Amino acid sequence: MKRFWSANNFTLTALSMLMAVVIGGVLIIISDSTVLAKFGYFTARPGDAVSASWLLVSTAYADLLKGALGDPAVFSAWFSGQATWQQAFAPISETLTYAAPLVFTGLSVALAFRGGLFNIGAQGQAVLGCIAAGIAGFTFGLPLVLNLIIAVVAGVLGGALWGFIPGLLKARTGAHEVITTIMLNYTAGLFLAWLVIQQGIQAPGRSDAISKAVAESAHLPSPGGVLRVHLGIVLAVLTTAGVAWLLNRSAFGFEIRAVGANPHAAKTAGISVAKTYVLLMAVAGGLAGFGGATQVLGTAHALTPSVAGNIGFDGLLVALLGRTRPWGTLFAALLFGALRAGGNRMQSFSGISLELVTVLQALIVIFIAAPALVKAIFRLRASRATGLGASLAKG
Repeated sequence: MKRFWSANNFTLTALSMLMAVVIGGVLIIISDSTVLAKFGYFTARPGDAVSASWLLVSTAYADLLKGALGDPAVFSAWFSGQATWQQAFAPISETLTYAAPLVFTGLSVALAFRGGLFNIGAQGQAVLGCIAAGIAGFTFGLPLVLNLIIAVVAGVLGGALWGFIPGLLKARTGAHEVITTIMLNYTAGLFLAWLVIQQGIQAPGRSDAISKAVAESAHLPSPGGVLRVHLGIVLAVLTTAGVAWLLNRSAFGFEIRAVGANPHAAKTAGISVAKTYVLLMAVAGGLAGFGGATQVLGTAHALTPSVAGNIGFDGLLVALLGRTRPWGTLFAALLFGALRAGGNRMQSFSGISLELVTVLQALIVIFIAAPALVKAIFRLRASRATGLGASLAKG
C-alpha cells in the first residue's frame, strides 16, 4: 500500500488525537447499558445499535465542544438580545481558566526537558508557589497592584527554591532529578497540609484545613460575574514568548540546548554543565511556582491541601503533547483546558463520567509518545524528525 502522508509532528499529533477520540467513543458506548443492550440483537436489527451508538457519542462530544468553546444556541440568543455576552463566552472563559496554570507548569517541564533533565517535580514546585503567593497575598496588606506583584514574585521565588534543590543535588552529587523531584513533591504536599492548620495561617473561626483569604488587592484581575478568566492567561502567553526567546535567542538558552543535546561535548566547549543544571532547575521551578501563584491568586483565593490540584502532573502531559516546544506547550494547555471545561458539561448534560476526559488526555499522550504505533497504523512515510526523542534532540 502506498504511503501518502508524511510522519511529521503535526500529522502525528492530529492522528493521535483522532485515535484517542475514536477509542473514547468506544468507551462511551460500552459504558452505557441501554445502548449496549441493543448490540444483543445486532444481527437481527443492526440499525438500532448503530443509530443509538452514533446518537450517544455525537451528543456527548457535542456537549464537550459546547462546554469548551460555547453553545451556538446561546450565541444566537446573545445576538438577538435574549442572553448576555457573559453567558455566551462563559465556556471559553472556563477553558482559559483551566489552561492558564497548565501553561506555566508545562513550560517548566518542557524547559527542563530541553536541557536533558526530567523535571517530575513541577507539582511540588507549583505547591510551593501556591504557599508563597497565598501567604504573601494575605499577610502584607499592600496597596492594589503592588500587593499583586509581591504575591506573584513570592510564588515564583517559592517554586524556584524548590527547583533549585534538585538542581544543586544533581550538580554536586549526581543525584537523579527524577528521584529527588518526586520526593520533593511528597514533601511539598505534606508541608502544605500541615501549614494550613497552623495558627496565624488557618482562617479564624474555621476548624477545617483552609487558610485566610487572599486580599482582594492581590487577586488577578477578572471580568467577574460568571466569567472566571483572569489576567493569568495573558501572563501565560507573555511567559511563553519569553521562554521561546530564552531558548532560541539567548546565550543561556544556547547553553541549555547544548547541554541537553550532549553534556560531554558542552563541557568540552567550555560550558559549565553543573551551573547550567542548577540554573535550569531554578528557572523551571520558578515557572511552576508562577503556575501555582496563578492558581491561588486567580481562582482559589485561599490555601487548602488540594489548592494546586494536579496542575504539575498535568503540566508533564502538556509538555509531552506540545513536544517540549514553548508554543506547542501553550496550545496543548489550551487543549487540556478545553477538555476539562467541556468535560464538566458532558458530565452534566450527557451523564458521561468526567474521568473519561482524563482517559482521553492519557490516550493522546500515549499515542504521541509512541509515534511508531501511529505510523504503523496509518502507514505514514518516514520523516526526519518524529517522536519525542527527535524533538528533544532537535536544537
